[in-house]
Amino acid sequence: MSGATAKVQSLSSFVWSIAEILRGDYKQSEYGKVVLPFIVLRRLDCLLEGSKQTVLDAEKTLPDSADDATRDMILFGAVGGNVKVYNLSRFTFDTLKGQEPGQLHQNLIDYITKFSPNVRDIFLDKFRFTDQLKRLKDGGILWNVFERFCEIDLHPETVSNLEMGYLFEELIRRFSEMSNETAGEHFTPREVIRLIVDLLIANDDAKLTGRGIIRQVYDPACGTGGMLALTEEALKDFNPNIRVELFGQELNDESFGICKSDMLVTGHDPEQIAFGNTLTQDAHASKKFHYMLSNPPYGVDWKKYQDPIKAEAENMGFEGRFGVGTPRISDGQLLFLQHMISKMRDDEDGSRIGIVMNGSPLFTGGAQSGESEIRRWMLENDWVEAIVALPTDLFYNTGIQTYVWLLTNRKPASRQGKVQLIDASGERFWKSMRKSLGSKRREIPDEARAEIVRLYAEFLNGESGESEVSKIFNTTDFGYREIRVERPLRLNFQASEERIARLADEKAFQRLEDDEAEAIRAALATLPGTPFTNRSAFERTLAKALKGEGTKIGAPIKKAILSALSERDEDADICTDKNGNPEPDTELRDNELVPLNEDWREYVEREVKPFVPDAWVDESHTDARDKQVGRVGYEINFNRYFYQYVPPRPLEEIDEELKALEADIAGLLKEVAA
Repeated sequence: MSGATAKVQSLSSFVWSIAEILRGDYKQSEYGKVVLPFIVLRRLDCLLEGSKQTVLDAEKTLPDSADDATRDMILFGAVGGNVKVYNLSRFTFDTLKGQEPGQLHQNLIDYITKFSPNVRDIFLDKFRFTDQLKRLKDGGILWNVFERFCEIDLHPETVSNLEMGYLFEELIRRFSEMSNETAGEHFTPREVIRLIVDLLIANDDAKLTGRGIIRQVYDPACGTGGMLALTEEALKDFNPNIRVELFGQELNDESFGICKSDMLVTGHDPEQIAFGNTLTQDAHASKKFHYMLSNPPYGVDWKKYQDPIKAEAENMGFEGRFGVGTPRISDGQLLFLQHMISKMRDDEDGSRIGIVMNGSPLFTGGAQSGESEIRRWMLENDWVEAIVALPTDLFYNTGIQTYVWLLTNRKPASRQGKVQLIDASGERFWKSMRKSLGSKRREIPDEARAEIVRLYAEFLNGESGESEVSKIFNTTDFGYREIRVERPLRLNFQASEERIARLADEKAFQRLEDDEAEAIRAALATLPGTPFTNRSAFERTLAKALKGEGTKIGAPIKKAILSALSERDEDADICTDKNGNPEPDTELRDNELVPLNEDWREYVEREVKPFVPDAWVDESHTDARDKQVGRVGYEINFNRYFYQYVPPRPLEEIDEELKALEADIAGLLKEVAA
């Protein structure tokens, strides 16, 4: 075990012992509400200790005319370094220890409220830490908890920013696991994040080597910041000289507070973590990023945000984020992906995206639906590089199948026009956990993660063994044309009592006066009782019968009569329009999905005509974009590409098993009878 890891484990264990003081007054799932803010507070206290007096002196010399921005700039400068926080309280942890225990609550409030606004907001609005301090005071344990936190040395010389990040991540992980009923909402398992990060940088060795390298990383639904932290760690492990700038946005206030605090205690710019709804209030609207990764919420509807999102789609088109279309209101995952695509850099470095989603974005929605058009847009622009199917039961709040999508706008030549699918859901890629955590029963071990990354990096196409877990496809392999196949309308007509009675259900007939209705029934009663198999012949006979009764009808009544007196009859003549063309039977209408790379005419001759010779294709059913026959759709069906046939057991084996079971049952019955 490395020295840094040992130190983090030691600190984590000590902090955990402090959390035990809360037992009885707090549920285990609530420990983080106290411990995490206190860790942040103690780190900031240690960070600002050396510049305390300098900052207080600088505050006294501030000109009366100084605005907030000037004030912050001067006081940040007094702190020194890259630290973007100051505190104007006369207290520190050391001086608070010297005060009367009964004054601690009041003094801590003074200490917290005199932080710079960017930090004060975290403690007051996001952590709601004053509520926790009151709860600790009322429980009589505030001094005990505070005194123990004073024992932790979190000065930068003792605990580096990197080690502080490890400590924070370890605590977040442990507290999240304890509250696993909601952990999945803001915490992605570490092994899943590491897999995504490894996949993102797998083939970037040349671009990440050397000095002066800067990489900007972004997570639009950053939660507590785990993805950002582990991406930085991986990049630093590869190149210690690399400069990593982290950006994110989060809607949940507590998760935002944790993430922004993490940025503070690890020396990052906390202002690059924004609060709010990414989809409606993009806080980084003008920014582009090298790496983007996210685990957006699955299957969460965006109905309450739909107005600004749809307005952007309609008013800005492709100048905005959602110009190609929007998914159904019940699931906003693809909105996050569209948002991330809008932030791809257009320079030679380009961008890479890694996002975890459930199966819905792969295949939900038919041709020209919002989801299909989004898939079409991504595939036709050749951004989708690979999709990895993960094992089930990896996440804390759901056991469903999930997939990692990898996108980039700088594909190497070998991958252009191609998409790699990797089925990493099989047993070789996971192991059972010794203890389940909510819905999380499995994890991806390091060796399995390395194998998945190797499959991707080497761009393998079924060369990895008998199971063929990696396959390469053309982007067009996922496309199809939905053509409309029509069959002719064939009807017989008969003026039987039963069919004449149906007229009463026709709305046009219901609006007639009684005498008009009775005259029509009288005319129909004069018609031959035998069925007509030709509509034109029936219409001529009907006209004569109505004329004979001196009755005139309009088109709506004629339509009602033909509807009531007709039934489908495959042996009847084809009904034609005024130009002599066959009319389609809407009940027999069908749609065929023709592979995008195939001519629809050849497909119809081979797959349709042999079975329904009288069918034809409605050539007015065209695609809105390319105007060709058939509407274009895209879907990615993993099961189709990786399905493995398992033959049923031999009948002899099943028979032997049944006989054995019958014998067991007979033996049990004898025991009962005895």
